This record gives sequence, C-alpha cells and structure tokens, in this order.
Amino acid sequence: MAPSLRTYRLREVGVRDNMYYKFSGFTQKLAGSWASAAYSPQGLKPVASSEAPPIIFATPTKFASEADTYDYAGKNKVPELQKFFQKADGIPVHLKQGLPDQMLYRTTMALTLGGTIYCLIALYMASQPKNK
Repeated sequence: MAPSLRTYRLREVGVRDNMYYKFSGFTQKLAGSWASAAYSPQGLKPVASSEAPPIIFATPTKFASEADTYDYAGKNKVPELQKFFQKADGIPVHLKQGLPDQMLYRTTMALTLGGTIYCLIALYMASQPKNK
C-alpha cells in the first residue's frame, strides 16, 4: 500500500508520521503537541477520592409512617372567588372588592389624566419658537 500524499509530504519536510494534537485554551484551536500532552488533556483530571463528600445541610430522614401530613396549600378558595366575581350585580370586576379597588382605580385615572395634560402642555411649549 502506497503512503498517502500527506504522509509523503510530511516525510519530505522532516515531520514524524504520527502527529498529536491538543486543544489550546489560549488560541482556541488545535495545536500540535507531544503524545504525553495529547493523552492527558487539561480538562480531564484523575479522580481524587471515591467517597462522597459529607452533606452539610442534611435533614433527618423520616419513614413514611412517621411523616407528618401538612396541608401547605390550604383550602381551595378558587370556587368561592369565582362565584364572588361572577355575581351579576352591575359592578365591574376591577371594583368588586370595595374601597381598596376604588382607591387604586381613581389614583390610576388621576395619574393618567395628569400625564396626558402634562404631555399636551410640553408639546405646546415645544412647538412655540423662542423670541430673542
């Protein structure tokens, strides 16, 4: 079997047949290296210990028979709230909870109207030329 063209050219230049490469972290490219460096890359390290490290924040283990049953979610209030908000009493949904909703609604409307008036005044002042 005849040697390939690449092998032949490498022999002409004086380079060995077996070329080893490793990834260079500096240039982010493959670079030529010795066999020992290519077979022990930078990212791979031998395992130091086979035992698991101690758990720092360990909670004691309980059996299923010892476990306390907690109801973290509490009572399901969704059906009651659906009935409350879907009641046909002529009040909009965003005002159904009384005074706090009314205060938020009125504050939002006042800020919206105030901002609109401020923008119109600013546009009027910007459209008037300055007299010198």
